[in-house]
Amino acid sequence: MPRRMPDHEYEERHIEKKEDKSSVASTFIKYFAYILIFFGFLWFLVQYVFPMFQ
Repeated sequence: MPRRMPDHEYEERHIEKKEDKSSVASTFIKYFAYILIFFGFLWFLVQYVFPMFQ
């Protein structure tokens, strides 16, 4: 009895996630700097700009 060929061929893919530690660290520092600048700007508004309108 001959072997039946499957109707579809299946492709196997093995995806390896590679993380570069220096890339992760630099991204963390970048976003930390964005947050720091944002809160610095808010502090400036509260301390100097908002009191001018009172």
